[in-house]
Amino acid sequence: MPSSLPPGLPIVPDGGDDGGDDAGDDADRGANAEPFPMSEADFEAAVSDALDRIPPELAQTMNNVAIFIEDDYTPQPGEDPDTVLLGLYEGVPLTERDSWWDAGSLPDRITIYRQPILDICASREDVIEEVTVTVVHEIAHHFGISDERLHELGWG
Repeated sequence: MPSSLPPGLPIVPDGGDDGGDDAGDDADRGANAEPFPMSEADFEAAVSDALDRIPPELAQTMNNVAIFIEDDYTPQPGEDPDTVLLGLYEGVPLTERDSWWDAGSLPDRITIYRQPILDICASREDVIEEVTVTVVHEIAHHFGISDERLHELGWG
């Protein structure tokens, strides 16, 4: 776990899907003919590095959230079967929690999807940049920031 993050923020590669709501990134940025080849370990390191770049003051305010890495997103029943996500935040944003929220709540979940990111990247630098943008984007959802606002800020 990155040293700048408080306890309770593990990176868990290949975590299972718990079927939460769809609040993630659509990968509408284009695609390459061939995905960039990157090992699972190197991709996990890129996610860890992106988490390390979060300012400590901000990381300390994150509460009850776990970070997972999975190969790909599986569209849920009722979703467009062609849905592609780079990342997904599932949980209750800090801005919507009330005094009863802590009573037995499961951790929020951020999942970063490896294959869709590799599919749209042409170089290691592209992967690192896309992972960073995706991690920041999903963490912003934990803080209650909408997709629309993130796009306005350049983190869409």
